[in-house]
Amino acid sequence: MTSRRSFLGGLLATGLCPRPSWADAGSPACLSAAQIPDGSYRLAGLSGDGDIIFTLPLPGRGHAAAAHPTRPEAVGFARRPGTFAFVLNCVSGQATTQLTAPTGRHFYGHGTYFADGTLLFTTENDFEAGAGVIGVWDVTQGYGRIGEFSSGGIGPHDIKLMPGGGGLVIANGGIETHPDMGRSKLNLATMRPNLSYVSTTGTILEQVELPQDQHRNSIRHLATGADGLVAFGMQWQGDTAQNPALLGLHRPGEKVRLLRADAREHRRLQGYVGSVAMSADGTQLAATSPRGGIVQVFDIASGAPSGTHEMPDVCGLSTGRAQFLFTSGTGAVGTIDHEAPRVLARPDCAWDNHLVDIAPG
Repeated sequence: MTSRRSFLGGLLATGLCPRPSWADAGSPACLSAAQIPDGSYRLAGLSGDGDIIFTLPLPGRGHAAAAHPTRPEAVGFARRPGTFAFVLNCVSGQATTQLTAPTGRHFYGHGTYFADGTLLFTTENDFEAGAGVIGVWDVTQGYGRIGEFSSGGIGPHDIKLMPGGGGLVIANGGIETHPDMGRSKLNLATMRPNLSYVSTTGTILEQVELPQDQHRNSIRHLATGADGLVAFGMQWQGDTAQNPALLGLHRPGEKVRLLRADAREHRRLQGYVGSVAMSADGTQLAATSPRGGIVQVFDIASGAPSGTHEMPDVCGLSTGRAQFLFTSGTGAVGTIDHEAPRVLARPDCAWDNHLVDIAPG
């Protein structure tokens, strides 16, 4: 019997079928990398109820992914300092293209598409120069690399497209690394993390730094709201006794707002935020700490904490369709709001760091 995938592929080849959408891949809500029991790695599409809709093979450990805004296509990125990224057709299950970081570069595990899906932007390390780079890939030409520009700092990790396509926001973590030194941090004394707002052609529009006494607070992960608000999570590289805030909110042209729970609850983060997400209605911010095994939720308007919830090895976090969706290294998938976490499924896998939202369609 002809499979649905083969049937769709035949219709596409003859031009008799509309271009496939994410609905043709089962309408996943988000993507996550995972390791399965045989030791291999996969990229999975998850429903809003935590069900695995599909899994696709990766050649090594993945970190995060980028989901094409309209068609069922995703890029799975290697964990830093990896040099591979694979473009995956989420309907056929095939890897259609391999992106290889140019000589002297490695990926940082994150990327984002332009609003119309014609360009892909990737965070990279020019490790000989000790500088952050954003690679630009032309999706319409088979993901050919067409350029690069400065990230505005060192160690660009996460990158997001600003709402309305008004440029990019980049989390420059400030940490210099070199693949010959593994994951060693080479410049802790001189770190200068920042948020950089950059046009899609590379013009720096605005940069925001933390106070000097927090220069070891590496800005790592981002979430954006529909109104242009940016949330960022940090990982502290200094003396644990200082225990600074690890969450921030920023709107272009305004000052940074730092958020933290009371001293006892804040210390449970253990200096490390793994992922951040804003609720669909823009009222709540959630952050995970796999080191602390907790999720913390904050009210965005007031900055007040809404609760701290325990979940071992939790890291992946998504806005979800109605509530926050989380994943953990134990295999748990669940939801969380103001109440205790609710585990929806526990497949036999170890989820990696991130959940990536997919726009419905």
